[in-house]
Amino acid sequence: MEHPLLQFRYCPKCGSNHFSIHNEKSKKCMACGFTYYFNPSSATVAFILNKESELLVCKRAKNPAKDTLDLPGGFVDMNETAEEAISREVFEETGLSMQNATYLFSLPNIYVYSDFSVHTLDSFFLCQVEKTDILKAMDDVADSFFIPLKEIEPTKFGLDSVRKGVIRFLKLLNSDSTTIKVG
Repeated sequence: MEHPLLQFRYCPKCGSNHFSIHNEKSKKCMACGFTYYFNPSSATVAFILNKESELLVCKRAKNPAKDTLDLPGGFVDMNETAEEAISREVFEETGLSMQNATYLFSLPNIYVYSDFSVHTLDSFFLCQVEKTDILKAMDDVADSFFIPLKEIEPTKFGLDSVRKGVIRFLKLLNSDSTTIKVG
């Protein structure tokens, strides 16, 4: 895969094409002196369990990974906390209103959108919602439904970080030291 800095050919400050690799994380403009550091975008992912200990999953309506399983979530907007973002994304994609979000862990990811590699840092949350019976697929979700934990197949999740996150979450649930609240 091409280094992400090679996707940027012009200085974002002055527009010069004298924009060169400065080090492994940045490019520097030889015309105006601006140094651009390539950092990941922030994204959120929700684990939502119902009272039957089933996990809410979504079917992706769009690429990347169209028609594969996913979890509710998405990019954090400017001036928004990760907690606000996961609440907004859960509502936009499922119609469910969140009561609480507890941070669990984060994973790096590369989200390819329109042939452009967006490096992300995905924050995974365990989320409690008010009601699960008003669930509906909206926004970029083709379908949403609950799956019993023992029937979850991580290979059916299309995005790398979500697949790895599901595996990690299932291990957390199976460890003796972690208590996860459902419902």
